Amino acid sequence: MPKKMSALPKSRRALSDEGARRKASWGKPAHEYEHGKRYTKWLCDPGDVCRPMDAELGAFQENPNWKIFRIMAEFVEGFEFLDKLHGEVTIFGSARAGSGDPSYKIAKKLGALLGKEGYTVVTGGGPGIMEAANWGAFDAGGESVGLDIELPSEQRRNQFVRKALGFHYFFTRKVMLSASAQAYVFFPGGFGTLDEMTEMVTLIQTGKIPKDVPAILVGKDFWQPFVDWVTEKLYRERRYISKDDIALLRVVDSAEEAMAIIRTTHERPYGSERQTALSRKWEVKGVGKKK
Repeated sequence: MPKKMSALPKSRRALSDEGARRKASWGKPAHEYEHGKRYTKWLCDPGDVCRPMDAELGAFQENPNWKIFRIMAEFVEGFEFLDKLHGEVTIFGSARAGSGDPSYKIAKKLGALLGKEGYTVVTGGGPGIMEAANWGAFDAGGESVGLDIELPSEQRRNQFVRKALGFHYFFTRKVMLSASAQAYVFFPGGFGTLDEMTEMVTLIQTGKIPKDVPAILVGKDFWQPFVDWVTEKLYRERRYISKDDIALLRVVDSAEEAMAIIRTTHERPYGSERQTALSRKWEVKGVGKKK
């Protein structure tokens, strides 16, 4: 069982204006909110009392034409959830890594380092590497967040998550894992981790995610053969990527090395406050004004 949470330590890094805004926006802890089925409140009978209607609810869940609303609901709730976090670092890795796995131990140590320095540790909320990172952050008195997924096996919300949100769709959850983090850390994993790593790197490569958001690969014995293959096959033989693209993969071997890179990163502007600032900037430039 996790030990009792202590008060959050004072951050050793300066909290940005963006981070302060997000931190102040939290009301009661996320676990006190009753999310339930996030889409049922949209389906009500014509009477004064708003109750889900069984027939419509069944159609909503099963009919492909209605699934767009479930997807929309996950995006809306997910973005609202992220807007209340600050200093996020997203950690990916295998759900099957046991506590004796060296990667598990490094992930737990990295979670603790991040927690002590005031960062928010974000994981997929499940077991394995995710549990280790959340555990480290939890024990350090830091912010430990889980964005978990409904799966027929393996996946469960680990006990070290302090704020959480569940998802039905992998793609909506992956957007939330990537949308506001100022660094991505990838530990050894299977197809899911490889999918997440290659997509994040693609988004950085194409400028959809800022170039200063690092993709950190922890474990040289696991990741270096992949980087060597990328260098030899994709760059030298085929020229499918540029030489600069290889530098997007930052391979390290310890929590301390990963932490050294993370400390150079900055909070990503995100959410309603960013949109307001952009709107004001456009107004100053005369964009959108009626002549």
